[in-house]
Amino acid sequence: MKLVSLLCALLWSSFVHAQAYPSRPVKLIVPFPAGSATDQVARVVGFELQQALGQAFVVENKAGAQGAIAAAEVAKAAPDGYTLMLTTNTPHAANPSLFKKLNYDPVKDFTPITRYGTTSFMLMVRPDFPAKDLKGFIAHARSQPGKLSAGYGSAGSQVSIAMLKQLGKLDIVEVPYKGIPQTITDTMGGSLQLTFVDMANALAQAKGGKLRGIAVTNAKRSALAPDMPAIAEELPG
Repeated sequence: MKLVSLLCALLWSSFVHAQAYPSRPVKLIVPFPAGSATDQVARVVGFELQQALGQAFVVENKAGAQGAIAAAEVAKAAPDGYTLMLTTNTPHAANPSLFKKLNYDPVKDFTPITRYGTTSFMLMVRPDFPAKDLKGFIAHARSQPGKLSAGYGSAGSQVSIAMLKQLGKLDIVEVPYKGIPQTITDTMGGSLQLTFVDMANALAQAKGGKLRGIAVTNAKRSALAPDMPAIAEELPG
């Protein structure tokens, strides 16, 4: 699954356009914890905006509820352009389908400014996991119904687990987290057996030998990890 990311802000009132902007520090809200891919991007974007506009762009992490906590806070902020949200598709595209009720309107309460990129996920396990490849992973998971736990910290990772279970006919326990960094920690520690990690963090973990990649969620192999198979190679769809 590809993750389309947006920089969102509340609708600005007309007087903002008549004044020099920004004239004071701007809050840049991130709906995921420190260390997440979104957080890393936000700190780069915030720094560049500060250099270009001459005002501080202060990153604030408001993790929890698949980004709904942060989105609700930004939706209630003054519509003056001084509260921005750098986020993924989770709060605005996925949550309306994943939650029965949201404390914000993902369309009416926000104005998209720009897309900053796309990413995919990598299915990761501990280095000592019994299966060494995707086919072996599926066979092992089928032989252990209800015994494997998968952590997710975003809608992208949640949907990836759900699709893996559906397409592979697997019985895997899903465990929610506030963010992907925590799922990485618990997978390394053995509390979880697998997790889906965004490519930036996945490549770093694989390089460090802390976790081992099994496959990526792209429709085809990723240019960032050409030797890593796509899940679609084994499970079409």
